[in-house]
Amino acid sequence: MAPAKLALEDGSVFTGQSFGAEGEITGEAVFNTSMTGYQEILTDPSYRGQIVTMTYPEIGNYGVNSIDIENDTPSLAGFVVRECSRIFSNYRAEGGLSDYLKKHHILGLAGIDTRALVRRIREKGAMRSIISTVDLDDASLVAKAIASQGLVGRDLVQEVMPKEVMSWDQYLDDWTATEIGAAKDSSNGSHIVCMDFGMKWNIPRHFASRGNQVTIVPGNTKADDILRLEPDGIFLSNGPGDPEPLEYAQKTIGDLIGKKPIFGICLGHQLLSLACGAKTFKLKFGHRGANQPVFDVETEKVEITSQNHGFAVEEESLPDCLEITHRNLNDDTIAGVKHREENAFSVQYHPEAASGPHDSHYLFERFQERLCAINT
Repeated sequence: MAPAKLALEDGSVFTGQSFGAEGEITGEAVFNTSMTGYQEILTDPSYRGQIVTMTYPEIGNYGVNSIDIENDTPSLAGFVVRECSRIFSNYRAEGGLSDYLKKHHILGLAGIDTRALVRRIREKGAMRSIISTVDLDDASLVAKAIASQGLVGRDLVQEVMPKEVMSWDQYLDDWTATEIGAAKDSSNGSHIVCMDFGMKWNIPRHFASRGNQVTIVPGNTKADDILRLEPDGIFLSNGPGDPEPLEYAQKTIGDLIGKKPIFGICLGHQLLSLACGAKTFKLKFGHRGANQPVFDVETEKVEITSQNHGFAVEEESLPDCLEITHRNLNDDTIAGVKHREENAFSVQYHPEAASGPHDSHYLFERFQERLCAINT
């Protein structure tokens, strides 16, 4: 393992060993508190432009496989762990983590004090950063981190969304499908059009496994083109980065509100809120992990959720047409809204939970009920 360094814009430098690919990459340093699910994290397009640190100390011990991916290839900039396991043991494993990162040209850094790194991010916020195996000069690396591009104001969706319309034909794994009583028959289901801003694949798997026909369109598709597909409902996906530069998506969503039932997740939640007149803001260090508590205002129940976002909807800017349905119990930020007059709702977290708890699967059922109601 070659020596490698991580430098932050505040001047901090961490020295460890590289695994995966070698070279140099910049990105925003963030952390994820999940104990498992590293392959789903690696392939989540929402991490575009970010260097992700795992807080759990050993990563890679169950290997990787071709089933648990959430997109074709990893989208994140770099991956940081305390220890990368050199051996893996799992009956589903098809290879090791280091080889997987190397295959997809992703830089990994191991052997650093990830607790100290996470503490610094919590104190100072997510920062511009750099990982390098080719430049090991501290001053040079810090200067490069400072000069690198941040996430605010960037349209990262254009880098991860699909290029053309496609039909979806994958289903949930057998365990989850049995849990929800999967139909796997789209002949009598509804037609859902997913606006893909960098969508995790377990979301359309949920829709398809409930007997729906699923069509995926690029996130910059216009409203008229979506309506020509004759959908029964429209889904707004997760995706990376700052939602405010995505004016094309906000315009489309605004044109679709009131035409068809709408359900949004994560970035889709932020875009729905922006389309209704709200504003968003950047969180200090974001919410990333599979153990985030959320309070359902309507049922007064608490659900443990999977989350991955660095921006949130500003409550003071929330228009009268939107009502808060969920709150994040860690910082009281908005975790869900619904339109008071039209058939549209959204949540800031990930009910498809890949990986993560299944507490929020009911949201797919809620959307399904709304689709069935307009078809009867």
